[in-house]
Amino acid sequence: MKASLTRFAYVLVFLVAVGYAFFAFPQGMHAWQEKQRQIQAMEKRNDSLAKQVERQKEYINRLQNNLAAQELEIRKRLKLLHPEEKLYIMGDPETPAQPPAGK
Repeated sequence: MKASLTRFAYVLVFLVAVGYAFFAFPQGMHAWQEKQRQIQAMEKRNDSLAKQVERQKEYINRLQNNLAAQELEIRKRLKLLHPEEKLYIMGDPETPAQPPAGK
């Protein structure tokens, strides 16, 4: 009986020491909570990136399957016209940025 009581006391002292070390030292509980916060932030970022990738895949699939959408996108990005079309630009032309006055 005395041996089992001694063994229980050693286990209890060991658990208290481990618990104290876990909560008291800088690599303990505070570091663990910070890692958990970082993990949650990265999971949120991964979710948003996964949604963005999914939207891009849908967009690419839509362009591959719809020739009218594909032509519209090509015309918009490359500013291309058919030979019989004309483009009229209304308004003031953009002026290039003036360099600062030097000596």
